[in-house]
Amino acid sequence: MKKYPEYKQLDLSAINKEVLAKWRSNSIFEKSLSTREAGKPYTFYEGPPSANGMPGIHHVMGRAIKDIFCRFKTLQGYKVNRKAGWDTHGLPVELGVEKELGITKEDIGTTISIEDYNKKCRENVMKFKNIWENLTDVMGYWVDMNDPYVTYDNKYIESVWWLLSQIDKKGMLYKGHTIQPFSPKAGTGLSSHELNQPGCYKNVKDLSAIAQFKVIKDDKSIFLFKNSTEKVFFLAWTTTPWTLPSNTALAVGRKIDYVVVNTFNPYTFKAVTVILAKALFSKYFPEKNKDLKISEYVEGNKSIPYKIIREIKGSELEGLCYEQLLTYAKPVNGEAFKVLIGDFVTTEDGTGIVHLAPSFGADDNLVAKQNGIGTLTLVDTQGRFVDEVTDFAGMYVKNEFYPAGEAPEKSVDIQLVIKLKKENKCFKAEKYEHSYPHCWRTDKPILYYPLESWFVKTTAAKECMIENNKKINWKPKSTGEGRFGNWLENLVDWNLSRSRFWGIPLPIWATKDGEEQICIGSIEELKFEIEKSVLSGLMSTNPLADFVVGDMSIKNYDTIDLHRPFVDDIVLVSPSGKSMYREPDLIDVWFDSGSMPYAQLHYPFENKETFEKSFPADFIAEGVDQTRGWFFTLHAISSILFNSVAFKNVVSNGLVLDKDGNKMSKRLGNAADPFKTLEEYGADATRWYMISNAQPWDNLKFDLDGLAEVKRKFFGTLYNTYAFFALYANIDGFSYSEKEINLEQRPEIDRWILSELNTLIKEVGRSLDDFEATKAARAIQFFVNENLSNWYVRLCRRRFWKGDYGKDKISAYQTLYTCLETLAILASPIAPFFMDKLFDDLNLVTNKNALESVHLSQWPKVNLEAINADLEAQMRLAQDLTSMVFSIRKKENIRVRQPLQKIMVPAINETIKNKIEAVKFLVLSEVNVKELEFMNPNSSVLVKKIKPNFKTLGPKFGGKMKDISRAISKLSSEEINTIEKENSHKIKLADSEIQINYNDVIIETEDIPGWSVASMNGITIALDISLSDNLINEGLARELVNRVQSLRKDLGFKVTDQIEIKLCAEEKLAKAINNNLNYICSETLAKNIQITPFNITNKGEEIELADGVNTKLELFKR
Repeated sequence: MKKYPEYKQLDLSAINKEVLAKWRSNSIFEKSLSTREAGKPYTFYEGPPSANGMPGIHHVMGRAIKDIFCRFKTLQGYKVNRKAGWDTHGLPVELGVEKELGITKEDIGTTISIEDYNKKCRENVMKFKNIWENLTDVMGYWVDMNDPYVTYDNKYIESVWWLLSQIDKKGMLYKGHTIQPFSPKAGTGLSSHELNQPGCYKNVKDLSAIAQFKVIKDDKSIFLFKNSTEKVFFLAWTTTPWTLPSNTALAVGRKIDYVVVNTFNPYTFKAVTVILAKALFSKYFPEKNKDLKISEYVEGNKSIPYKIIREIKGSELEGLCYEQLLTYAKPVNGEAFKVLIGDFVTTEDGTGIVHLAPSFGADDNLVAKQNGIGTLTLVDTQGRFVDEVTDFAGMYVKNEFYPAGEAPEKSVDIQLVIKLKKENKCFKAEKYEHSYPHCWRTDKPILYYPLESWFVKTTAAKECMIENNKKINWKPKSTGEGRFGNWLENLVDWNLSRSRFWGIPLPIWATKDGEEQICIGSIEELKFEIEKSVLSGLMSTNPLADFVVGDMSIKNYDTIDLHRPFVDDIVLVSPSGKSMYREPDLIDVWFDSGSMPYAQLHYPFENKETFEKSFPADFIAEGVDQTRGWFFTLHAISSILFNSVAFKNVVSNGLVLDKDGNKMSKRLGNAADPFKTLEEYGADATRWYMISNAQPWDNLKFDLDGLAEVKRKFFGTLYNTYAFFALYANIDGFSYSEKEINLEQRPEIDRWILSELNTLIKEVGRSLDDFEATKAARAIQFFVNENLSNWYVRLCRRRFWKGDYGKDKISAYQTLYTCLETLAILASPIAPFFMDKLFDDLNLVTNKNALESVHLSQWPKVNLEAINADLEAQMRLAQDLTSMVFSIRKKENIRVRQPLQKIMVPAINETIKNKIEAVKFLVLSEVNVKELEFMNPNSSVLVKKIKPNFKTLGPKFGGKMKDISRAISKLSSEEINTIEKENSHKIKLADSEIQINYNDVIIETEDIPGWSVASMNGITIALDISLSDNLINEGLARELVNRVQSLRKDLGFKVTDQIEIKLCAEEKLAKAINNNLNYICSETLAKNIQITPFNITNKGEEIELADGVNTKLELFKR
């Protein structure tokens, strides 16, 4: 006869390896799909990771979330295809290759060809592919790694081109010259959603400066010079002094009040007249200096006098001219050095006058264009001053742009400000902390820079995207309504161009004058257009000649390469016969990943029916950093082209931090190694800890101590419960071969745990259906720890190892087996390895579920007839009573094995009394007390005190709390009883009457001599803690039984072995043994107990049974 496997200890890591080997050899993942072939499809999209970087512990979190819901839906009968993917383009790859080769962007195409560079990128992108696949396997994430979509694949690129061509046909693709975020270190422009990735904006301390722009004295400005010094200046503030050489205008607010002030420059001490906003005047001119006389000022004195000579409106300054601040170059594309009106000018910071460098600010550029003001771009795309800026030529405008160790001690900002101070052109300079954008990949500052780029006109689809967003179930909801929703409300057009080399090329060919262009949507179309070009003589041969249109084989698609430089060499012919060259930029890598619903299936060229059946996705999940990344691009493309959501449900998980709440990093040495963690603690414990510890969308403080606790408390408890079952089921030969005992014929304790089990099935199913994995995990955990192990098994121990193999014992086995097998299914999405092992071990003997794996089973159906809410409430009451007794025992330092005489419970009402009566004997047996009596709640035995619960009363009554607190403290015992009985009570205040509830007060009961009192959930008990001789003797007997049972186990005796006991004892212990001899023998299977007087020469290890009561013990098998 087969037996249930028994183990010496719990080894989750070994279970991982064993079960993983089974999955591989038996193709369990593949069977989880094939067995659901007839099931309804459930679509999941895998957000593609980049395999040129190592996975971290946060990837275990993210992938666990994906896996949980896909496994759950599979158990529900859905067919859940899960296609892996690799994000193979973009900055992460390119920057890694540049670092490896020791080159910069400028070297590409000169010291290394684009072809060789891209070849290296193709090799590098899969650098850690094997490690990623290993992590995927070891952590139990089921996804098809054998047939992944790869974004550099020609089929994938063709689908991306098709999508872009469809956007172009809708008139939503255009070329624009705008001021855009630009990363000098990456050498490319960035989109607004890239700039808004978490952590891109950093608080930095930069040198700010208030520059003096000298007003040109003419007919328009003459009014400013009345009563002024000879030199009048506009004061304009900037946090980027490096933009000052490119200044071409100033902006003021039309309705803002300005003041004209006579004073002295604090650096040169020269007399000056300055203009600034009145609201900001006091920031630079302290009240304490108001009475100082200008005529008495002594050069060098820090207390500088001032005098307001005029107040004017901003509108009066419009059109006034000023001298160029730094005369390195002049703009050639418009006027310059005028005061303009800008509606963006405020008086929150600075001087109320804004310095405009139209090349480096979108607002600056817009107002400049509107007023015919030219531009000066005196910084190159590497972030360095051009040659015209003679004394700073070649210097980087940010020290962060220099190679390590090469940055000057004084940044260019500092050197510029020093120059301005010497030339009487700086009024104030100081460090200023502000938020500044950084590149999401290089972690270096960005510049706003004038670039020609291609844009997707997402603003034209704004309303559609907002409406579609309302159809998505966001977890958490706040992300969809807040972070994502707000982003859509402030949407700007999508900057699609990237000035790089390794990525999907823009499929746009245009004439040099830009008058004619074509957006290619397929390889077939491109081949046809090249043929036209060959016929017109613009190309000699067709590089796509070997490509067979309509042949979808990999071999055919491998005959071409759609990357640079190959597509760069293609010249097409326009309708008017002109040459058309490819626009040199690449497509934003985020467009790559946002295209995956279509491109992974090579839609629309293949799998059209499959796509239409599986779009949109039922579920996706990624980190919160993807809210304005992958989530946005998925949503934008689907809304623009299909007026549809791309996904119906999304879980956005938070960060994984260290135990102190700090971001993990190798540099800080606080990063957890995912492989070491999984090896030491097992994937199940790691996944369970991550999911149960905090909601996925909250940041997780990852603590190995917490992980160890989950392993011990949850998995250890479940393991011990199975071990208990296996031990006695093997002894009795239980194999579930007997007829199922009807529910109504089972004892109440069995009916209760089965009721709780069905309630659990309902709760876990509902939680997972609502993407609330944390709630599901915690519900399972509570059931295992509190209901199954700590209550059911503990109360039913004797049923398993005592008595005949009859109906009661069979019912106990069937009930516990059902709980364990059901738990294996319910918990399998979160802990796939351990639960599969548990499922296998149970069915090895019973063959009830003739399946190879728990993951091929069906989600349990709720048996509503088994759910008995009254019984559950009744048992919760028993658990509360038990907890209170145990808490008193702990407080009074009375061992559980020491019997006590009596519990007294105030009978608040007949309902409570009846409920307690129903569980009385169960409770007495569990807590080792002889009697339970009811008492009048008004009895003088119980003295109750009451005080206000400020946490609940404060928010409700605020200022009345003092009067309420006084009134509550005066409540009588009868009134306190009324609150307990009826859950509410009205109290009178000086000017009103209010109603308080039970939760608004804290009721405590004082101990009385010989008794100890506890309260919980509205129930109070008093426990008799006095001990008679008989009780003490019985307690010693129970302690002895416990020591004998432990020694039996240590000696390797079987549960059924009969024994003889030899011990030494003083008179007190000997009397206790003789008075309880039958009980001791029955419990320990002892045929004889030999007692000798206590002597230090006796054999055996000395054992303390109670304070001052020792023995030496020997056991012999009969």
